[in-house]
Amino acid sequence: MRVEALGPDVLMFVGDAYTSVATTFFDGDDVLLVDSLGSAEDARELQRVVCGDMGRTVRIVVATHFMSDHIAGLRLFPDALAIAHRNHRHAFLSQNPRVDAFYRPPQVVFDSAVRIRWGRHELRLLHNPGKTMDHVSVDVPTADLVCAGDNIVGNIVYLSRADPAQIRTAIGRMRQFGRGTVVGGHMGRFPAAVLDNAIHYLDRLQHAVVAIRATALPQEADERIASIPIDACLAPQVEATAFEREWHLRNLEAIVAQSVFALDTALALREQRA
Repeated sequence: MRVEALGPDVLMFVGDAYTSVATTFFDGDDVLLVDSLGSAEDARELQRVVCGDMGRTVRIVVATHFMSDHIAGLRLFPDALAIAHRNHRHAFLSQNPRVDAFYRPPQVVFDSAVRIRWGRHELRLLHNPGKTMDHVSVDVPTADLVCAGDNIVGNIVYLSRADPAQIRTAIGRMRQFGRGTVVGGHMGRFPAAVLDNAIHYLDRLQHAVVAIRATALPQEADERIASIPIDACLAPQVEATAFEREWHLRNLEAIVAQSVFALDTALALREQRA
């Protein structure tokens, strides 16, 4: 596990499983945790470091979204208050595969926004649906960071079953916060430009798919879509990591299987004919 300081009272943990991220905010001996990693082994290591080595107590666990690769540690902190968006069950049940052993009902659910004063920080929990319907962005002005969850995956996005337009809107909202650091749900921390890079990737991918679907027969279109290289979609001077390349391939699979961007293609063709 990788541990990195994001400030004098903020630590980021990046687990071995899925490079899932957890962010800890300290108020004396008390800890507020944003997400809790992606495997039981990683979660136990997080618990050992924070509670064992550091002697702190986890009081609150905030979920950016309720998918198994981000809530593995929830049940390790039974006395901590768990906070999630009201649609958390929708996200949990929509994933494939899910790990039911990680599920713990949150004691606090909310609809639009919650503010938590924690030590010198104010954490602003804002419902920001994108990758999932329950997604929460955690904006922390006092630490100059925002926890993005899976609304980005490094310099790209992961479409899965989401509406691409909703992901674009969610990223745009995070851009408006103006924070210098973006903490992803995977991989770790990034400079603010990562949000622009993710939108660039999404726009270029959509453009490529629509162009193929508008001119090719269905079977040929699927084959060409499955071959779209990630480098054709990345922002200038961005080089893809192995993790981003893996999830780009998953995007291509999802686009073919679920006819993603088919509506955008139909709208583009209708506009051309008008």
